[in-house]
Amino acid sequence: MQKFGMKDVYRQLALDYCCDAEDIKNAKSNIFTEYKLLDGQRAYDGREGVFLKIAAVHNKILCTGREDIIKLLKERYENVDGAWFLEAVFMHKLNEIIKPYGHLIKKIHPFFVAFDQTDVDDNGYTLKLYEREDIEAFRGDKRFSKAFTFVPEAPDELGVGALENGEILAMAGASGDSPMFWQIGINVLPEARGKHLGALTVSKLKNEILKRGRIPYYGTAFSHTLSLNIAVESGFRPAWTELLTMKLSDGPAI
Repeated sequence: MQKFGMKDVYRQLALDYCCDAEDIKNAKSNIFTEYKLLDGQRAYDGREGVFLKIAAVHNKILCTGREDIIKLLKERYENVDGAWFLEAVFMHKLNEIIKPYGHLIKKIHPFFVAFDQTDVDDNGYTLKLYEREDIEAFRGDKRFSKAFTFVPEAPDELGVGALENGEILAMAGASGDSPMFWQIGINVLPEARGKHLGALTVSKLKNEILKRGRIPYYGTAFSHTLSLNIAVESGFRPAWTELLTMKLSDGPAI
């Protein structure tokens, strides 16, 4: 089985942020690039019209977006310490900078990756694998809206359900966000919470993704401690943090 590592994360982020993977690892200053569409980028909302997005990785920030805002941010932040850039005090200032351009910060999420399979104890539950052709049966099922998103640009590739007496209690799903990176989402039904079914299904799904020669990754919110713990319990490690912006005309982010 192919062995993955942070070098593969740098390759993916280099595509997403229109830069060079070696620079992510070795450059002495932060990286600023004009955004352009490239084959192999991760799929996400608004990929074709990026004003600004920022990733914090390897103690530096990667900034890509429209030429005018990138030029301004490079003048201000080329040598700022990327390890601390996404602290709230910097974000207040960044909002002030981009607001005259008609944009605001939309969200800041940590992302985790896993490179190794781990042992999974089913704890007496039935773990069922759902292939791409099986997932269509869940279209419109709001119970599993995080596991399966039905976004054409990032197709739902694989799922793992935890069942008891034939009833699904939890579902983890993977979307093909890029040729190499599959993102995991998870839903645990309210009556099944507290039974560690999130970590159970995510761990099993992570293993299946690795078997298929893809890298599983997992994003969540800093405030979602239950979700953060699922990532840790399932064998994931922090890899980067990502900031996305939105148009003011799109309304508040919450």
